Amino acid sequence: VVVSILPQAEFVEKLGGDKVKVIVMIPPGASPHTYEPTPGQLKEVSKSRIYAKVGSGVEFELAWMDKIIGVNKEMIVIDCSKDADIIEGDPHIWLSPKNAKIMVENIYKGLVKIDFKNQEYYRNNKEKYLQELDELDDKISNILSGKKDRKIMVYHPAWAYFARDYNLKQIPIEKEGKEPTTEGIKNLIEQAKGSNINVIFASPEFSTESAEVIAKEIGGAVVLINPLEKNYLENMYKVAKAFAEVLK
Repeated sequence: VVVSILPQAEFVEKLGGDKVKVIVMIPPGASPHTYEPTPGQLKEVSKSRIYAKVGSGVEFELAWMDKIIGVNKEMIVIDCSKDADIIEGDPHIWLSPKNAKIMVENIYKGLVKIDFKNQEYYRNNKEKYLQELDELDDKISNILSGKKDRKIMVYHPAWAYFARDYNLKQIPIEKEGKEPTTEGIKNLIEQAKGSNINVIFASPEFSTESAEVIAKEIGGAVVLINPLEKNYLENMYKVAKAFAEVLK
């Protein structure tokens, strides 16, 4: 099974156990916005049964999906975003446990389509993992409940689905892949001061330069959170805790 990003690898492995081998196209530390597949990866794709694409407009998929399908026309392509409520222009659907459940359901259907005899095995694993996602959702709701300030400043606007689920507001520094202008930075500094924000969240795969500039001006800090960590349950809880610590 080929997937685009690391969190999907966790979803497939949780369902497929020892019956799947997962190939991840975008390696740790690389950005789904700019990554190009290697010839070695395309060779792996040519031998695969399923490609589980995120399906929500990830640049990597928009740029490469036709070529990837061309390498292996027999391969089934699953759209993990089918039935998810997409936010226009935001591909980061996996950063919401509710959406993760939809993605898991779509992956399950794909596995059953090519390996029906193990349907029961996949279904049991799916039920168990969906329960873990429900527990994660409850934990995140609890940790963020009772906070009056609901604004978080982020370098890259990856957290809109998370913000929608848990009633937060993300203020992004970078918009549509563009760094802020000097004027933009000034406005963000004023916004941060006005909202008592003293932490800026950045992702490890992006430069943190403009985040550092703003953090310095507000006497705050830059904290790294990773939207692409493979260990999904642990990482999402860690991110929620990081947000909860800065919200009053």
